[in-house]
Amino acid sequence: MKCLRSVAAAAALVCVIGLGACGGGIDDDSTTAEVAVAEAEGKPGGELTISNWPLYIDKQTIPEFEQATGVSVKYVEDINSYDEFFGKMQPLLADGQSGGRSLMVASDALAKKEYDLGYIQRLDQVALGPALEHLSSVASQGGDPDHEYSIPWQGGMTGLIVNRELAPDVTSVNDIFDPKYKGKVEMVTELREVVPLVMKADGIDPATASEQDWLDTIDKIKEAGESGQIRRFTGNDYARDLATGDAVAVIGWAADAFQLQTDNPDLRWVMPDEGCILWWDNWVIPVGAPNPTAAYAFINYAYEPEHQAQIDAWTGSVTPGTGVREILQKTAPEMADSPLVFPSAQYTSSCSPTTATPGDAEAENRIERAWSAATGS
Repeated sequence: MKCLRSVAAAAALVCVIGLGACGGGIDDDSTTAEVAVAEAEGKPGGELTISNWPLYIDKQTIPEFEQATGVSVKYVEDINSYDEFFGKMQPLLADGQSGGRSLMVASDALAKKEYDLGYIQRLDQVALGPALEHLSSVASQGGDPDHEYSIPWQGGMTGLIVNRELAPDVTSVNDIFDPKYKGKVEMVTELREVVPLVMKADGIDPATASEQDWLDTIDKIKEAGESGQIRRFTGNDYARDLATGDAVAVIGWAADAFQLQTDNPDLRWVMPDEGCILWWDNWVIPVGAPNPTAAYAFINYAYEPEHQAQIDAWTGSVTPGTGVREILQKTAPEMADSPLVFPSAQYTSSCSPTTATPGDAEAENRIERAWSAATGS
């Protein structure tokens, strides 16, 4: 997933969960276009096509939603990284098409980029009313606090997942660059999560980092890739490499670790010594969406606390909804007590929100091109 990616998180987390990772390779510096509202019309029905990360929802919610509403859902797990997915979708979206999708996920930064380019629609606030009633204050602190064009799906942390038997001394992002782990470490290709995390390990504050800081850090990562220190740059499919032992440490997502350690207790989330990066993924409705009415119905259904609890028990992510922890305390107490699912302000005190790249659109394009060249994304 951003889950294999990945509850109402503690209110103190409000100030630290912010922008998520962004897709790259965008050379269009357009400003916000005139964007229509994706209006709901009548009773939901027909077919709803959703794009999401693999394993980012439980097995019951989709069929139960279909039974409750009569909507037929085509749920497509076609996001392995936002960079890759945006590259695939950009030609369609630029032409006003969604490829049949009425709902897809995007990080805060990617959602803002898509909105500015006119690729996603504004949300019908009336149609979204039931979900908004269940929205936690934490989930309203991201890149679109008024939910004009996006609404959170799940959140989480980017840091280290480590095989504690094979790499027991990995506690810092800097350990990824230790020669003794050459060819045994991996990084996800999410620019606005990985680069700030590596900068933090080098003592650079991502919030005040310059364009040159970003480019220098990307050069460091590129050199590690070219030397073979980094085995590969990956999407969420790093999970299989950890499972086989081909990788012993990765920069990855806490929700994945929560699931992976169920099958292999040696695979554990490690909060980096320098802290983690915090993110939200969001639902957005693309231009050309054929069935926004069903999209709103699904969002509202998924936000009901009992449904969110069922979803979260599978994903292990930070939920945007209220009333979930109380349910999990009864149904899955190990999750209700987990700092990976309900991270406290103290636990995340050294973490940073994912940050926008510094400078103007041209600077952003330079950084994105450098990242693409470094990672092949």
